[in-house]
Amino acid sequence: MKKINVLAKPLATCSALLASLLVLAGCSLAPTYKKPDVATPAAFKEAPATETANGTWKTAQPSEELARGEWWTAFGDASLNDLEKQAADANQNLKAAAARVKEARALNQAARAGLFPTLDAGFGPTREKLSAASQLEPDGRNIAQQTLWRAQASASYEVDLFGRVSNTVSAAKADQQQSEALFRSVQLALQADVAQNYFSLRELDSEAQIFATTVDLREQALKLVQNRFDEGETSELDLARAKSELASARADAMTVQRLRAASEHSLAVLLGKNPSEFGLAANPLTPIDVRIPPGLPSSLLERRPDIAAAERAMAAANARIGVAKAAFFPSLSLTGTGGFEAATLADLFKWSSRAFLLGPLAGTALTVPIFDGGKRKGNLANARAVYEEDAANYRQQVLVAFREVEDNLSDLRILDDQTKAQADAVSASNRAAQLSRTQYTEGAVNYLDVIDAERTVLQSQRTAAQLTGLQATATVNLIRALGGGWGDQAAGSAQTTNVATR
Repeated sequence: MKKINVLAKPLATCSALLASLLVLAGCSLAPTYKKPDVATPAAFKEAPATETANGTWKTAQPSEELARGEWWTAFGDASLNDLEKQAADANQNLKAAAARVKEARALNQAARAGLFPTLDAGFGPTREKLSAASQLEPDGRNIAQQTLWRAQASASYEVDLFGRVSNTVSAAKADQQQSEALFRSVQLALQADVAQNYFSLRELDSEAQIFATTVDLREQALKLVQNRFDEGETSELDLARAKSELASARADAMTVQRLRAASEHSLAVLLGKNPSEFGLAANPLTPIDVRIPPGLPSSLLERRPDIAAAERAMAAANARIGVAKAAFFPSLSLTGTGGFEAATLADLFKWSSRAFLLGPLAGTALTVPIFDGGKRKGNLANARAVYEEDAANYRQQVLVAFREVEDNLSDLRILDDQTKAQADAVSASNRAAQLSRTQYTEGAVNYLDVIDAERTVLQSQRTAAQLTGLQATATVNLIRALGGGWGDQAAGSAQTTNVATR
């Protein structure tokens, strides 16, 4: 009895220690996560004050997971709607982003497996020779070699004492959410790029139309000068100038054609098509009359997918600090094996052949770190530094987002006034050109005045067309900067691609 009591003390001690460790299971060492505070202005500097005063915008609500909707339909262009659909179906960058989401989801699934025990089963023979001491035989006794057949199932489970497993799962989940946000960012960038390329193409169509009209006018002017030269009313110099202006207009028209071809090729790549297989009929750009209310600055933090991705990266880094801290504390793994064991295959599945083993075959169940040359300390310092880096990147991304919105709001505000002023310039230059041609016919001015007036008309018309293109591009850029949604308008139909089915 005395011997039994001596053995009972360490067993009781081990049981108490095991119970204490199990109480600690699930205890996380990760810092309490909180989004960093960022300075958010009450309103955008470049937003129209009248719209703010009239209550156009609402207080921000959590909306990162809300569908962005088919925002490009606001432009009312059927061709653009069709191109956006083609890009969503076939763009290779979007497919790559969808694959990255699948990768992140798979890694998250693999990390979650650590929360559950692993079960294995096996069957086969082993050749072994046991020591005399393990069989409680006298020293020097020879134990014969033997072949054992085993059919066993094994189970193992790591008790999550200090949150190593749970924090690993949290980090993997945040990585998945970051990947999904980056997918939405790629998707939004693709939608905006298609719209911008489309409007740039249409703007070049407008310039091509202007040059077509200019070439026609230059041809008419050349005929007039040729007639006057034949009648001796003007010099050969005027005739040479008229021919030069016609040739220059034709050359400039070819430059526009070259730019249009390159723009069409770029659009084809965005649609996932070979440029040789894609073509878009000419259609001059009409002025864009779409006004986008930007909403409150605080809502920008909820709508921008790149900001959401930066925030999720920070959450993953925070969880990995807990993983690094847990490495300083003991780890406990529970293992067990049970099944049948026999010297011959015929006896393997007899009831008397059953066997079990609790505890690891090698090593110990409870592992306590003692010395590793500073490896764990370095890993913890690295985890904290990564979190600090991600926090700084998040704050920087927020600042960039505010800048992009302000840039495009100011662009649209100034472009609105600029297009009106340019329209006046076009009207005035057309009147001046008309007067100069009339006076030249009457002999009141020389042909150089006509050339200058017509050049001014061409330049003012091209500038007006380019401003219309810039206005369309700035509108798209503003929508992109706002995360693909704006103000209190309805989100519209869902457009987020279901990457799980890709």
